[in-house]
Amino acid sequence: MDLHAVLDIVSRSDTGRVRTHNEDAVHVDAAHHRFVVLADGMGGYNAGEVASGMATAVLGDALARAFAKALPGSRDAASGKLYAHAVLEREIARANGAIFDAAQSQTQYSGMGTTLIVGVFYDDSLTVAHIGDSRLYRLRGDEFQKVTRDHSLLQEQLDSGMISEEQARHSQNRNLVTRALGIDPQVEAEIRDYEVRPGDLYLFCSDGLNDMVEDQDIAETLAMLSANLESCATRLIDMANDNGGRDNVSVILVKVKKAYAEKRGGWF
Repeated sequence: MDLHAVLDIVSRSDTGRVRTHNEDAVHVDAAHHRFVVLADGMGGYNAGEVASGMATAVLGDALARAFAKALPGSRDAASGKLYAHAVLEREIARANGAIFDAAQSQTQYSGMGTTLIVGVFYDDSLTVAHIGDSRLYRLRGDEFQKVTRDHSLLQEQLDSGMISEEQARHSQNRNLVTRALGIDPQVEAEIRDYEVRPGDLYLFCSDGLNDMVEDQDIAETLAMLSANLESCATRLIDMANDNGGRDNVSVILVKVKKAYAEKRGGWF
């Protein structure tokens, strides 16, 4: 499946104004535009950078090979699950193990981990796997929506009613994730499927964007610059930096130009 004809994809990653190196990493399936990966690393020294780099490299290679063998919307022979789900579960587990083993065996990488968000596009659908607080937003017409829910202490406090949205904006617990890749021997990714429509604009981002820029301002920028993804990505990065740039900031923008349902005898 080659989605170049139906998807526009632009990615950006920036160190920000405070950090000395970039612990975010992004990967786009350049060959076929089937999937995107974004990771935000954590750990001392350069360990976070290593974790996010491992996640995007391992998953980028594994997903490309897997989806060259079978379509994401087919059924996995071994498990009977949707192939996209089976592949994501299997390869995220392998990436988690690789990062965890590296952290255990090399002192300088002790405690390293990373958030993760992966989007797989196929058959007018999107399968999203995420761990931690990197996010997916969607602009559909005039409707702007945060699609994912953070795996974080702050989100748990919001869900329980302990704090309000306004209090959350100023909380000291903003960056305490409850789930991350590579921290424990096993981790469960949250995997969900979504219908995709022509005209949709998807934003995958690290918390360096949404911590620095209000959702309303993100929505307005997407709406204003949706026709030019390069300018839109640059503007989002600039906004985060103009507001302090306290963290690395990464964005992947995906614009759906037309329907891409699977048809008998091939795609399109």
